[in-house]
Amino acid sequence: MTVTVSSTPAGLSTREAQRRLQQYGPNALPQRSTRRWWRELVKQFTHPLALLLWMAAALSAVSGSTELGIAILVVIVLNALLAFVQEQQAEHAVEALGRYLPQHAWVLRDGHRQQVPATDLVPDDVLLVEEGDRVSADARLVEGVVEVDNSALTGESAPVVRDASLDDDRENPLDSPTRVFSGTVCTEGSAKAVVVGTGAHTELGRIAALSQRVHVDQSPLERQVRRVAWLIALVAVGAGVVFLPLGLVAGLSLAAALLFAIGLLVANVPEGLLPTITLALAVGVRSMARRGAVVKRLSAVETLGSTTVICTDKTGTLTANKMRVVEAWPASPELADALFRCGTADDTTGDPTTEVALLRYAREAGVTADVGDRERERLALNRFDPRRKMMSTVDANGIHVKGAPETVLARCVGDVSKLRRDAEELESRGLRVLAVATKPLSGQDVPTQQDAESGLTAIGVVGLLDPPRPEVAAAVRAVHTAGIKVHVVTGDNGHTAAEIARQVGLDADRVIEGAVVDRMPEDELDRLLAGEGEIVFARSTPETKLRIADALRHKGEVVAMTGDGVNDAPALRRADIGVAMGAAGTDVAREAATLVLTDDNFATIAAGIEEGRRVFDNVRKFILYIFAHAIPEVVPFLLFALAGGAIPLPLTVLQILAIDLGTETLPALALGREPAEPGLMQRDPRKRGEGVITKRLLWRAWGVMGSVSAVLALLAFFTVLLVGGWHLGDPVGLGAPLHHVYLQATTATFVGVVACQVGTAFAARTERASLRAIGLTTNRLLLAGIAFELAFTGALVYVPLLQDVFGTAALPPWVVLMLLPFPIAVWGVDELDRWRRRRRSGQVRTT
Repeated sequence: MTVTVSSTPAGLSTREAQRRLQQYGPNALPQRSTRRWWRELVKQFTHPLALLLWMAAALSAVSGSTELGIAILVVIVLNALLAFVQEQQAEHAVEALGRYLPQHAWVLRDGHRQQVPATDLVPDDVLLVEEGDRVSADARLVEGVVEVDNSALTGESAPVVRDASLDDDRENPLDSPTRVFSGTVCTEGSAKAVVVGTGAHTELGRIAALSQRVHVDQSPLERQVRRVAWLIALVAVGAGVVFLPLGLVAGLSLAAALLFAIGLLVANVPEGLLPTITLALAVGVRSMARRGAVVKRLSAVETLGSTTVICTDKTGTLTANKMRVVEAWPASPELADALFRCGTADDTTGDPTTEVALLRYAREAGVTADVGDRERERLALNRFDPRRKMMSTVDANGIHVKGAPETVLARCVGDVSKLRRDAEELESRGLRVLAVATKPLSGQDVPTQQDAESGLTAIGVVGLLDPPRPEVAAAVRAVHTAGIKVHVVTGDNGHTAAEIARQVGLDADRVIEGAVVDRMPEDELDRLLAGEGEIVFARSTPETKLRIADALRHKGEVVAMTGDGVNDAPALRRADIGVAMGAAGTDVAREAATLVLTDDNFATIAAGIEEGRRVFDNVRKFILYIFAHAIPEVVPFLLFALAGGAIPLPLTVLQILAIDLGTETLPALALGREPAEPGLMQRDPRKRGEGVITKRLLWRAWGVMGSVSAVLALLAFFTVLLVGGWHLGDPVGLGAPLHHVYLQATTATFVGVVACQVGTAFAARTERASLRAIGLTTNRLLLAGIAFELAFTGALVYVPLLQDVFGTAALPPWVVLMLLPFPIAVWGVDELDRWRRRRRSGQVRTT
């Protein structure tokens, strides 16, 4: 949108402003359309695992098993609602972080200075910009000089000067010497400016729109769970297609064959998998919130754990976003007093400006004089001017000057070559350097600016830097130990960014300008990122950051992009996980990110990576636990089908549902709370293509624990039947003499599977280590879950009302005694397998 300036020095009239507000709309960023809640809910009902259950419910209706169909429908609804509610809670958790744009702005209207809501600003409004203000719209200066912090848009840590008297001949609007932009902060000076862009037509709006157009991919865990779901679906449907004809050939009736198909579907579908994963991730979300991170998408917890590369912004992320004096040559009381005398700040905790940093340094150096007394003793103030590149004060005790070394030292008498070399040394390290000089006050008259700033005596130079946060170096060491690279992608200049990278311990031996990256062919950029070491990408535009994120993802890296500015938003949205700053970050960045650090602390990322890895390990543990029970649930149906019904069904469909949703759920959830195993952050990140399910996991689940559980459960079934007088082919249906024996036998199978679950739960707590190494009672939640599991099983077996629903019968004491060793047997076989694996790798110790 191009706007012709048609306002007068008195500003627009109120009536004209209202007309333009209707024409151009409010000065607000367009909000990304939120996902419709009903679409999200429908997704939960169409997940591959849910589709399998729909099929099972339909088969139940066809076969006349209405109660079973209703039970399966209840399972579908509960799963969908649980996942939906957890996602919605996480999505809305970030809303309380506040808004970014200022609420009000000062303008000239009807010839008077007045405050209006920032959303009511319109093109051609005369905006009044003063020190400390956040600029509310894009505007061109028409009067005055200001210093502006553009870091939200460009990533530059040092403020830039904007002067109404300069010519605007820059191609890039952000480089214009006369323009200020929505969302930036005026750190010094005052000016009048004519609004040239509002809302979506600002630079802020342009970058926000770019971030909204970026497609968000599924997280690694979401892809893995969907892949697992389709694998399970194929196995379940394939088993039904193969074995259903076998059942009919073997002599099963159509109703019995349908019951068999339903049993296969229900047994193969781990009904508790989705709610267990959802709740485990929700626990991770709450744990990370306690550590200073708000997760907007549940799966982001695991994604952070699988991160292989972090692309971090500098200003406000690695640094504190507060300028500080880091070098003073030579440091002396005279230098500190001069900085205090020629300062304009009155608060050491104010905005992150140079003036505040200089006042803080003076205070730390021992200057105790009162700011009010300083102002009363000041005879004249010659403010900073970008053409002079200096400022000066005339005080009762003398003249004090500070500014760019090349201009201040040129006006000094005596030999200043040493200070020039000192200034060059500090500048080569990326510091913002100021030279300080003084001059005695002669006579009673206040000298002119020209007289005050000539014939000076140089007393020193100071180097300022937005310093790194003190905790960042340790966090960098932690992520390096975890095998993760860290690249700095910033809009700041290369020297400054490289100095910060050096101070926090990054192995960043290369500094590459964003313009160079923009000209690189794709293959050259790929080779650059594939090299050893870490890189500082300086003067990066939003498009540069986006391209770097895309190139890393193309290489198969899992990318975490951190940032706080509007310029970071597109890349935050494109990365596998965007990490935004919650306290000092922009609203646009927070909207684009999937993780928001409420404490703006890079160290929280390292803690989040550890938490994400722990969550992923624990997801594997309860998937192992859940998968191990598929074998003892499927084998009874295969035995029933292959025997053509001569062997009665050892386990009913409702008993399978009782296992999958009743006895199994709490221990599975407890495995999701398992503490991190030792050495978690010393492991390299897993590869992007590595699945949740591995050959090793399937071997333990199906080949070891599942097979042993199936044998034990069927042993219990046949023992009870044979002791009760059953022979092959004897009827056991309702009204048959052996019906009660059959109910006890299926109950023994059911309780046997549950007993095996207890052993599986303890075995699943570790991948390689022995149970003794991690401690039997270190997961109290698991012990509580097993206690509930046993109590729930007892209720199903001995409460008459539940007996009628689930087809169970009270077990004689001798059967209970027979089942007691089952947990030890399952755990023992897996413990032996893990011992064998440790021995093969030469690690036979207590671990």
